[in-house]
Amino acid sequence: MSAPTGRFLVSSIVIALIAGLLFIAGLPGGFVFDDIPSIVNNSAIHLSRLDGDALLNVVTTRQISGDMRTLPTLTFALDFWRGGGLEPATFKTTNIVLHALTACVLAWLFRSLLLLARVPATRVTWLAPALAFAWAAHPLQVSSVLYVVQRFQTMGTLFLLLALCTYVTARKTQIEGGRGSTGLLLTGLLWALALGCKEDSILLPAYTLALELTLLRFAANDAGVAKRLRLVYLMGAWSGIVIFLFYVIPRHWSWEPYAARDFSTPERLLTQARVLCMYLGQILLPLPQHMPFYYDWLQPSRGILQPWTTLPSIILLVALLATAWWQRARAPLFSLGVFIFFGAHAITSNVVGLELAFEHRNHLALIGVVLAVGSLLASITQRWLVRPAIKEGMYSGLLLVLACTTIVRAYDWRSNLTLAHASAESSPASARAWFQLCVSHFQAGGGAVYGNTQLDEAIAACEKGSMLAPEALNNPGLLIVLKTLRGDDTSRDWALFQQRLKTVRMSWENKRGPVIFMEHMQNGVKLDKDQVLKTLATLRQRTTIGPHEIVAMGYFVMTDMKEPDLSLPYFIDAINAIPVNDPYPYRLAGEFRAIGRPDLAAQMEQLAHARSSSALAPH
Repeated sequence: MSAPTGRFLVSSIVIALIAGLLFIAGLPGGFVFDDIPSIVNNSAIHLSRLDGDALLNVVTTRQISGDMRTLPTLTFALDFWRGGGLEPATFKTTNIVLHALTACVLAWLFRSLLLLARVPATRVTWLAPALAFAWAAHPLQVSSVLYVVQRFQTMGTLFLLLALCTYVTARKTQIEGGRGSTGLLLTGLLWALALGCKEDSILLPAYTLALELTLLRFAANDAGVAKRLRLVYLMGAWSGIVIFLFYVIPRHWSWEPYAARDFSTPERLLTQARVLCMYLGQILLPLPQHMPFYYDWLQPSRGILQPWTTLPSIILLVALLATAWWQRARAPLFSLGVFIFFGAHAITSNVVGLELAFEHRNHLALIGVVLAVGSLLASITQRWLVRPAIKEGMYSGLLLVLACTTIVRAYDWRSNLTLAHASAESSPASARAWFQLCVSHFQAGGGAVYGNTQLDEAIAACEKGSMLAPEALNNPGLLIVLKTLRGDDTSRDWALFQQRLKTVRMSWENKRGPVIFMEHMQNGVKLDKDQVLKTLATLRQRTTIGPHEIVAMGYFVMTDMKEPDLSLPYFIDAINAIPVNDPYPYRLAGEFRAIGRPDLAAQMEQLAHARSSSALAPH
């Protein structure tokens, strides 16, 4: 290893370690939002012993997050085993280590890119680590690193960056006259590992195409290799366009609102212009109060001028992309950065009916912005003949500001309560933020027990959330539970909830609102029985409920509420949703007989016979 390479290795490790230390302020923290189904309630990753069979069970068990995210899921299981259970600090420490490793790899990728752009090697030695640190120390990264479940995203980014490093090495070899086959093979293997982390890793060819359009220029020492390279990318681009037009769009396009969403495909696409501009604003003006974590308050664009910021956002993004294309030969690093930013959002800001915004979607996209901004700053300081000492002071100051801001934001993540306070302050219209604040106070005070020491604080948070987020059911629902515990629930509280239940859009969170009552009644909270029965009946009328969920409601009404007659509609809905040959109706009939209701058992059997006869009848 040469002396310059050795020095660069040391500097890349140092910036990675410093970047990792910035996030220690967020420990121990807690599990939040999607951590609950993917980790806390996911018994498949609760590894009690470390052996081949146990690990194989983790890998082969279907996950709520998807079947392609095997590698991060396996690391969750290892963290559970390593920490002796659900210890948030153990999981988050692993995320921090992965972030530091990614920063180190990114420094080497930046080094390769800067050298390709003919930046002097003496400048690259400090510039590449500085750019990598700017990415790693940005406060927008806090939720990607300390939000445990986003290991799906961060591990995917790590393998994608390794794949890009090997791709650049292979292409440099081809430009110098070699074959580069080993590097390309490694790129393929690393891409496969990235795909084992998250589905959006499929975008690797978009990033390599961006490299070819800007720095590599499809060059090779062998003219035949260069020609084949252009042909491969041309065919790949056309294949991607065909798949998008004839598979992705027909599969996901919806003129009506998506299921459990309040926006259609055209509205989502219009909204994403505002969302991408919001992301750019958060990156360029990185103030913690501009990064609320929860984005359920964000309203969709209903037209090109509804709100009016939609059209300017579209114009800005088109101008940015057009400038990058125009300048790709003269300012390749700037153009590459812009292409990476847009490429990283090519799935999440497209026709798939995902939620409108999440910060972790910028984990890789931020690399592009850092590269583009760094290129612009270098160009400006060079044109204005800024002295080296002033430039170094300015760059050091910017990095220091980023680092300090990240520490401040990470500190908000040290517990679910502090995170919820920060989220509610920065996004007062977020139902999720207020609900999290309410739940955090509730749990800190002892949970569903009479005499909870933080019951008043929890109720105050739920009351604010009910008022400031009128389209949500979670806050008014939990408010009733908490006021019942305190002994001062009123008919007005129930009337507000029932009225909202009849009118709000039935998002997946609003579908879950009434389930709050079931869970707490099963834990001993004495809620108004008639009101709970009315709530479940209204929910059943307003939306389609999955067979497992509606069966749970049926058993709740039959067993916990001791109303077997009223449970019948829920069981009928469930039976009509399962295959005709499923034996469940007969098992249910046996359960009705066991509680002394042979009449209801007979109805279940008659329904099963009728469905079987209908299936066998000629059509």
